[in-house]
Amino acid sequence: QVQLVESGGGLVQPGESLTISCKASGFTFEYYMLAWFRQAPGKQREAISCSSVDGRTRYADSAKGHFTAVRDNTRNIVSLTMNSLQSEDTAVYFCATPERGAYCGQRWAAVTEYDYWGQGTQVTVSS
Repeated sequence: QVQLVESGGGLVQPGESLTISCKASGFTFEYYMLAWFRQAPGKQREAISCSSVDGRTRYADSAKGHFTAVRDNTRNIVSLTMNSLQSEDTAVYFCATPERGAYCGQRWAAVTEYDYWGQGTQVTVSS
């Protein structure tokens, strides 16, 4: 079965960087797009990035220049490097993939486009 397992979250200080990862299994990773979302307490889940099978990545406007997603088809991993973290980046970070879909289209940022989700990894930014 499809499994997505996030890791690498933790407590960081403002201004620091952090890289989290999503390890995928149970499907042919290289054929599917992979997305990152986050959800802060009391807020809706919001999209961060979507990586197509060709390695091209789309970012939410708020993520451009701040987050970088990289997929490694040889290791079935998609990572998210977050720079200059601030308290407002505190959230649970999720990766997701659809039942079908190789390329991140116009609706890539919609939660409803994804069928499989990881359990999330907590990132807390605090001094």
